[in-house]
Amino acid sequence: MSSFELRAPVGANRNKKVLGRGHGAGTGKTSGKGHKGQKARSGGNVRPGFEGGQMPIYRRVAARGFSNHPFKKVFVPVNLSLLEKNYSDGEVVSLETLVEKGLIKKSETSVKILGNGELTKKLEVQVNKVSTGAVEKIEKAGGKVTVKESVQE
Repeated sequence: MSSFELRAPVGANRNKKVLGRGHGAGTGKTSGKGHKGQKARSGGNVRPGFEGGQMPIYRRVAARGFSNHPFKKVFVPVNLSLLEKNYSDGEVVSLETLVEKGLIKKSETSVKILGNGELTKKLEVQVNKVSTGAVEKIEKAGGKVTVKESVQE
């Protein structure tokens, strides 16, 4: 045995409540279920969403209309200030390099470069979308912009 033992913190583990062992035990007779009624019976309770016979909310609310949510294209915004801070002169900015440098997650497939911040380095940008302001700043710094087709279709 090692010099120390692993233990749960005090109060983390509680003893199981023993039911139906007389009124002296504190939970005798009705065993904490009160008197009669649906919830006192074995297997008795109401299903999720039941509102006592009132028309439940999932049936009251109209299920109409259309949502484009499943087909929505989500672009992760990356500002020029981040590129200035994390890239050196002459580097290529792509999904792969953005993931390597930890600026976006590996699962994110669409990026849009935004023009917030100043850029002094000559960068070659190859991403899904670039704002007009960002294009101007990148080209002014001597860089090049190539817009790739989005993977998310």
